[in-house]
Amino acid sequence: MAAIARAWSWFWLNPWVRTAVRPPVTLSLAFLTLGGFVAGVLFWGGFNTVLEATNTEKFCTSCHEMKANVFEELKGTVHYANRSGVRATCPDCHVPHQWTDKIARKMQASKEVWGHIFGSIDTRDKFLDLRRHLAEHEWARMKANDSLECRNCHSAQSMDVAKQNPGRRRRTRSISSRARRLASIATKASPTSCPTCRGSRDGSDRAPCVPSCPCLLGRATGQSPCG
Repeated sequence: MAAIARAWSWFWLNPWVRTAVRPPVTLSLAFLTLGGFVAGVLFWGGFNTVLEATNTEKFCTSCHEMKANVFEELKGTVHYANRSGVRATCPDCHVPHQWTDKIARKMQASKEVWGHIFGSIDTRDKFLDLRRHLAEHEWARMKANDSLECRNCHSAQSMDVAKQNPGRRRRTRSISSRARRLASIATKASPTSCPTCRGSRDGSDRAPCVPSCPCLLGRATGQSPCG
């Protein structure tokens, strides 16, 4: 206790601390309020700038674990190259758009930095050994949030089922049943998630069609639904 008391006394007797906590004698309340507002704006702007910088494909692929493994395989999927020229990047499928959900996801992803530092998947062999574990973790996350990232781009109300690929239609019982299933997926209260639908639409246990770990796990086992 004596050591704690000495440390506490030293802290409060430190001239820098005393200066920081001493009430101002020459600055007006208006100046302090304005200064606090400007400082808050600068902090918030800087925070969001850094946050958005980590929300880019360039940032995601700056780690060789991603660039040499899943990103190379992503290039062979329809989410990367397609006739419309619209491409889904890493954060489109792995980071929610809503701010609160985005912050929660960033906090969850902080442990991935730990894995990068300690080389959890810094070689191809390590990545392949953990591939199923990583994919199943991502499937569970998507089911838990009701495929939130998928719904940011895909809307059942905007789909013209009649114009979809004939081969894909043949894998369903009928166009109408598929439309009802899509409508069910679009309902937030529905327990059905995109991975569940993609994996069970033909009675199989195939990987869901998302452009990263889950889809690429299917590619590694020859069972990818992404084509």
